Amino acid sequence: MKKLLVIVLSASIAGCATTSPVLQPQLAAPAAWNEAPARGAAALSADWWTAFGSAELHALVEQALAGSPDLAIAAERVRQAEAQVRAAGASLFPSVDLGASSSARRTRHEDTGRFDSESSGTTLSASYELDLWGANRAGVRGAEASLQATTFDRDAVQLTLVATVASAYFEVLSLRGRIAVARENLGLAERVLSLVQVRAREGAVSPLDLARQEAAVLSQRAAVVSLEQQERQVLTALAVLTGRLPEGFQVEAQGLSDLAVPAIAPGLPADLLVRRPDLASAEAQLVAANADLAAARAALLPSIQLTGSAGVASGALLNFLGGPTTTVALAASVLQPIFDGGRRRAGVAIAESRERELVERYRAAILAAFGDVETALAAASRLREREALQVQVEARAREALRLAEVRYREGADDLLSVLDAQRTLFDAQQQLALVRLDRLDAAVSLFKALGGGWQARTDLAARSTAE
Repeated sequence: MKKLLVIVLSASIAGCATTSPVLQPQLAAPAAWNEAPARGAAALSADWWTAFGSAELHALVEQALAGSPDLAIAAERVRQAEAQVRAAGASLFPSVDLGASSSARRTRHEDTGRFDSESSGTTLSASYELDLWGANRAGVRGAEASLQATTFDRDAVQLTLVATVASAYFEVLSLRGRIAVARENLGLAERVLSLVQVRAREGAVSPLDLARQEAAVLSQRAAVVSLEQQERQVLTALAVLTGRLPEGFQVEAQGLSDLAVPAIAPGLPADLLVRRPDLASAEAQLVAANADLAAARAALLPSIQLTGSAGVASGALLNFLGGPTTTVALAASVLQPIFDGGRRRAGVAIAESRERELVERYRAAILAAFGDVETALAAASRLREREALQVQVEARAREALRLAEVRYREGADDLLSVLDAQRTLFDAQQQLALVRLDRLDAAVSLFKALGGGWQARTDLAARSTAE
């Protein structure tokens, strides 16, 4: 026992070398963003989609959160990870087994005749592996970190789902606005066509002008059909996102005019590290890799197994009381790997490389997160200016078309001037609708880049290092 105690103490001291601090990426957060937030910007909230002022969007988001298959799949992965934690935690406790048996045997021999034997027995056995250097505890810590990573992945799926629903909803409304513009331009083209037809009957214009205007009308009709097809495709995608069948699915709103474009305060750059679930997931995966490394190092050290058993046996069938024989056994064993062809040391090298790989993945995720915010901030600022300019462009194009029609009616200009003015107005109106959609999408992107009001609840790396 003294020798065994010495071995145990020596192994415990050696076991301290199996753990190491969780690696962290060498990356300092900037003091401020390149783009200043807009005036009157509001702080993020968990229900950020309500800032757009659409009750219908709020209802669609609620339907998606309740019925999305992707979110349900992510939730089931969390439940699987919870079961893995319970399975890993079982290694910290002894295993106890109870067995019972009873048998009857009849043997017939030509010389001695028949021989009958009966027996019954029951055994209670227990085994426990001493976790002196934390291999089993590392397994539990790794399972807990994997559970946290899976939970954060589910939160990231939820954030992406809400952002995708909002973007699809805005695209439907934008397409409906563009359809209205296309139909308005179709009406203008048909009005000019009527004028050209009158002048063609009077011989004031050539058949070429009539053919050109007829082609312009047909082109406008084709544009309406194309936009209607896109609207149906996006509506179908939106229905699937909310977990509903496309048949009968419809959106009531007809345009983007009633929506607000919220201004968002991005906060300090350093806060971003605890505001995005994908970054929290990357950190949790790093903690799990550190735990796997500790378990791989512990596999190089001896394992100590304690076993015990107690049982009773009887010479009667299904009877443990008639003259039973009682047995009790205790044992301790030490197993030290001597030669395995380098398999365990290769496992340690793999675990070390895996941890370094995840450090770089974490750093890449942080860089991408800061890039997402800067891109979204720049888009929100520039698109606001672009929309104001595009409104002026659309107004001037409408006035130019009016003047071109007047001059053509009076014979001062040819039809090409009218056709050119029509195309300019149509393009200006379409661009204005697209810029408004881009502004809303930029706001959604900024909400998503900032984590959508999500906040990290634990510091896994600090807790793992403390342990």
